[in-house]
Amino acid sequence: MAKQSRSGPVMQTVLDAVAERLMAGDASLIRIPEVCEATGINYGSVYHHFGSREGVIDAAYDMIFARLVEEDIALFRQGVEQATTFEEFVSIMQPIVASVSLGTARRHRRAMRVRIVAAASTRPRLRMLIGQTQARLSAEVRHTIERAQSRGWLREDLSAGALAVLFQIVVFGRSLDDVSIDPVDEGEWEKTMSAIFFDLLPR
Repeated sequence: MAKQSRSGPVMQTVLDAVAERLMAGDASLIRIPEVCEATGINYGSVYHHFGSREGVIDAAYDMIFARLVEEDIALFRQGVEQATTFEEFVSIMQPIVASVSLGTARRHRRAMRVRIVAAASTRPRLRMLIGQTQARLSAEVRHTIERAQSRGWLREDLSAGALAVLFQIVVFGRSLDDVSIDPVDEGEWEKTMSAIFFDLLPR
């Protein structure tokens, strides 16, 4: 039991190290012996826990995928929980919705998520992992939306599940425009996101 209790933090150290390398470069450059040397984790322990080099990379990709989405969800959840009135909800959420997909840092985050989804097309285990993670994340967004709907702050005639997907599409889907040679002006994007948000408010 003592060994099991230690294995979580130990393997998390490995995942953090691999994730850091994935964020900075291509998966083909990952060398598990180098990761073990850098972290001080036994090579055999890593393979015993993850099964293979690919298993380590898949787990790290899944962790990155979850973290990127969870940070966006946390902003949304915080806005709903902080507000005590409809007016407060609008004043808190409008800038969050408008800006969550703006800026260079957000562009890099979107690109990483696209990269992970693309990698999953040829990595069945990764596809299963991020599929499970995506279902969990969508459920978390749906629960937050349902809370806002129960308070009368969002339209109740719209599916909370569909709105949860829409919220993620706004963040993730802009990746299509990222590769355009003539991308949408960020000011126009922010204005459009604000308009969509107001259309979701009770009429």
